[in-house]
Amino acid sequence: MKPDTLKDKIVPVLTILLVLVAIWYVAAVILNTPFQRDMDTRNSVTSTTMEFVGKTLSQPKPVLPAPHQVAQNVFENTFLRKLSSNRSLVYHAGVTLSSTALGFAFGTLLGIVIAVAIIHIKALDRSLMPWIIASQTVPILAVAPMIIVVLGSINITGLIPKALISTYLSFFPVAVGMVKGLRSPEVMHLDLMRTYNATAAQTFWKLRVPASIPFLFTSMKVAIAASLVGTIVGELPTGAVAGIGSKLLAGSYYSQTIDIWAALVAGSVLAALLVTIVGLVAKIVDRAMGGRPA
Repeated sequence: MKPDTLKDKIVPVLTILLVLVAIWYVAAVILNTPFQRDMDTRNSVTSTTMEFVGKTLSQPKPVLPAPHQVAQNVFENTFLRKLSSNRSLVYHAGVTLSSTALGFAFGTLLGIVIAVAIIHIKALDRSLMPWIIASQTVPILAVAPMIIVVLGSINITGLIPKALISTYLSFFPVAVGMVKGLRSPEVMHLDLMRTYNATAAQTFWKLRVPASIPFLFTSMKVAIAASLVGTIVGELPTGAVAGIGSKLLAGSYYSQTIDIWAALVAGSVLAALLVTIVGLVAKIVDRAMGGRPA
């Protein structure tokens, strides 16, 4: 990669990041000001403007924590805690990751199976696809408790319910992407396969599947992020004691807003890593199939 190209990519991102951080600081001061003003009035404390602003950015339980407070919390609970500690963000991220990976695997497999069935059975395209689309209009916050309660009634708890909620969100983009990919070969190519007297199986494996791979990995990037969201949502109604969702719950119970924001940052970093991993695998597969490196 050329230096100019690298600079062109990094500078805009850093500029936007700095603007967002500045806005965040301003919002933190504004939202934390009423509480700090009330505290100063009660304690009969007089502060200069800079001292007052400093107090609004250092409250133990602020309405909106400042970026440096969140960063400090993330650093402490990531690098200064034992991995087995229930305060470690790495530990909680690992618990969430296990359900996310299982749900993503189930969702990807289910999405591929549905797509293949829709391609080969025309009746399913008209009957099943509308229901698949309709399933995504139901709020996951309404579905998750029902799944937890139903499975809990038959003594299925822990990893499986969260993975199924994750599957519910992740299968849809894979199914839609694979249907688009399996239908992507041009008519001319399909006619050429018929000219060679290729069977339906040969056309599927040698033409449709290779053509669908780029669509599959693109949809998998969306699916892995949706899978993570599904896992975190699944942790909320279960009263989980571990996982990013449990950190969010604990933070809301005890008004630990800094912990809540730190958990959100941990979830965002985990999502970015998972999407990056899927992207790297996509590049490896593309090169193995003879694609040109970007």
